[in-house]
Amino acid sequence: MAEMRTMPGDEASARFWWTNLAPWLAYLLINLVLLSNYASWTSGMTMICVLLSTALYLVSGAIRHLAQRHGWLDKELGALCWRLLTCVLVGAALVQIAIAAVLRPMLMLGWITLPDGGDFSMGASFGYWINTSIMLGLWVAGWTSWRALRHAREAREARIRAESERQQMQQDALRARLNPHFVFNALNNLRALILEDPQRARELVGRLSNTLRHALGHPRNDAVPLSEEVAVVEDYLAIESVHFEDRLCVLRDIDPATHEALLPPMALQLLVENAIKHGIAVTPGGGELLIRAETLPGLLRLTVENPGTVGHGGDGHGVGLAYLRHVLGRAHGRFALEQSGETVRATLEIPQ
Repeated sequence: MAEMRTMPGDEASARFWWTNLAPWLAYLLINLVLLSNYASWTSGMTMICVLLSTALYLVSGAIRHLAQRHGWLDKELGALCWRLLTCVLVGAALVQIAIAAVLRPMLMLGWITLPDGGDFSMGASFGYWINTSIMLGLWVAGWTSWRALRHAREAREARIRAESERQQMQQDALRARLNPHFVFNALNNLRALILEDPQRARELVGRLSNTLRHALGHPRNDAVPLSEEVAVVEDYLAIESVHFEDRLCVLRDIDPATHEALLPPMALQLLVENAIKHGIAVTPGGGELLIRAETLPGLLRLTVENPGTVGHGGDGHGVGLAYLRHVLGRAHGRFALEQSGETVRATLEIPQ
């Protein structure tokens, strides 16, 4: 026999109805205690207290259902207030109509008694309606305030989780950038160049310093100009060209109109690093690395092509690309890694 499962929404609704019993039971007990001090306390007045608390319990639940179903709590304060005020006034009127509809037949049948036979005049009914509106309004104000506080707490917790996730992704991206093999190769090449070509060694030190500075001082901005990313990539490529020499041939097709386009920090760098690590480095004889940047209506498109096969030398889901997908998700961008003949093409599209 299949196991019955309770949906989260059903659990929350059941929890509310049980919790909502507390204020209206307390209201009932308070009314009964107050009425017990009057000599004119009758069975009819006890019935009124029971009916009033029961009706308010049901109406308050109905207001909560309407507010949640139609998303009232997400609306502006003015729109929320007039909707809730309307519910309170209409709900209080329905409560009084329901009580009168029950009491009148019971009085006629003699099942209950009220002082002076009960007062159902317009003036008295208006007073009952006002009192009921006040009680229902207090409940709505309390429930709305509690929901607002709960929403604020959940939003704060979500921001904390998002910040923690962002910091973790930044650390992952830093590990991806500071690949030990890259650093060790750069230092070994630097040691060899110090004696062979001091001028080039000094240039390599500057390039390496810029690369490490960019990695350790990871930008906190959500977006940076493409020209800044290209400068970082040029430093990275200059260091790698010392290691790969003729095995690395870089072709650039960067439209000048794209220089001011914005993209997530390290996006282009990670594409180039992935192309070298899983393409050039594992391909006998190396090959050509193409970097293309172009603008489309409302869009920046970056393309990096390298020889190789998708999945060869890596699964395409490393730390660097995981970070890239994460930041693209926040920027509503698109990333695609596809095979085109003997070439792997990585495409990045970022809305502008």
